Amino acid sequence: MTRPITVAAVDLGSNSFHMLVVRLENGHRRVVDRIKESVRLAGGLGEDGQLDEPTQARALDCLARFGQRLRQFDEAQVRAVGTNTLRQARGAGDFLARGEAALGHPIEIIYGVEEARLIYAGVVEDFEARDEQRLVVDIGGGSTELVIGRGEEVLEAESVALGAVTHTQRFFPDGKINKTAWKAAVTEARLALEPLAYRYRERGWSIAIGASGSIKSILRAAGADEPGGVITPEALARLSRAARKAGSIAKLSLPGVSDDRQAIFAGGLAVLTGVFDSLDVAEMRVSDKALREGVIHDLLDRLAAHDVREHGIADAARRFVIDAEHGRRVADTATRLWLSGHPGLDSEDDIADHAMAEARRGLRWAAMLHELGLAVAHRGYHKHGEYLLSNADIRGFSQADQKLLATFVRLHRGRLRTELIDVLPPAWQARARRIVLALRLAVILHRGRDPRTRPPASLDYGDNGVTLYIDGDWLEARPLTRTDLEREAERLDKAGLTLALITEADCATGTG
Repeated sequence: MTRPITVAAVDLGSNSFHMLVVRLENGHRRVVDRIKESVRLAGGLGEDGQLDEPTQARALDCLARFGQRLRQFDEAQVRAVGTNTLRQARGAGDFLARGEAALGHPIEIIYGVEEARLIYAGVVEDFEARDEQRLVVDIGGGSTELVIGRGEEVLEAESVALGAVTHTQRFFPDGKINKTAWKAAVTEARLALEPLAYRYRERGWSIAIGASGSIKSILRAAGADEPGGVITPEALARLSRAARKAGSIAKLSLPGVSDDRQAIFAGGLAVLTGVFDSLDVAEMRVSDKALREGVIHDLLDRLAAHDVREHGIADAARRFVIDAEHGRRVADTATRLWLSGHPGLDSEDDIADHAMAEARRGLRWAAMLHELGLAVAHRGYHKHGEYLLSNADIRGFSQADQKLLATFVRLHRGRLRTELIDVLPPAWQARARRIVLALRLAVILHRGRDPRTRPPASLDYGDNGVTLYIDGDWLEARPLTRTDLEREAERLDKAGLTLALITEADCATGTG
């Protein structure tokens, strides 16, 4: 019998904020709490890209209420994710800091493709991982995610800037619905979907599934909210005629649609009509599960040591044609050096603290991808790697995760720009310095790229630098490595840090 565990997902959507608390016991998941609040975050995003103060206040009040429920949870048990509006918002750092203080847990901003992947993972739980190809569509407040998958595998994933809130604001700003505005709203949706439409139709699917509040409200408004009920093109046409006939959002009379949802119904309906038209959808079933269930699934996988981010790193290594074996050798040595610098950690199995475990993973992943920038050019490849990691979609990673990796990769060679560490979150700064020093030394020790090399070395971290203990005979046989280490000491000195090199024949930890 496994020990029960309770985890929570917080979804900071562009329309609503959701919190889901799930207890896992003996392999069975049970929902123990579920809270939803309409915050309408996208509605507070001004033309200057800033969130207005009333919207921020609503969001922070909601997060404080969620925070009261999550107060007793450890950091490893909670994952809070922000989506399209927070991706788009300018200068959101202060709001996020206040939001994290209110919630009591970190908030991750996830990329659109990562959001799509998590939505698909949630829907798979609702429809089981049968070996059939599915199209999954989620219309949020500020973006629409479209995924094609088979079983648990994602085959295509896209996030498009079409949302129920933003589309309503753009095409029905005064609440009026007429033929001209309706045609423009649907046409705009089709234009936004055009770049992916052919590829998705060619890939194909056997079942289409909608997974959002907007799509569920359309199902109810169509009178199909019953077991086996589906949305059809004919139902969408009837609803669009009814909306135009009503003439305004205020006069819409729709069964099963709440006042909050009715306010953005026209935008969501226009987007879904564009999806059906562009992709030739014949009918769409609707799932009760979406992003937050996918986040729970992902969180439980991480706690069970099935971290999807490992697959994301492997995907990136393949995509950018990295020498994976060399990356693993550097990662092994960097991890050994880092562990040796932390008394009491004899092996990775001894790491129980969540923050330390994340630091160890971050070091290993950065080592695996440290040559990413070679896909662009050798000259300045650490800078190219930083750019790619800051902007590529890597499965399982948030924007903050990728920014950390990008910083580690940027600093693995060349001048040690400590100012790049100083702008990281305060909780990461001391850890980041240790990670970067271990990574830099591991890269130097493996510069010869000999697959047989396992450098016999260990580290001792000091307040202002490190001491590297290394077998004297091993180093004597490698004069280029000694020279490289001496140059590294000079580089660190310019950054205000020291590298002391101690060679001892009896400190060997391996052979090479």
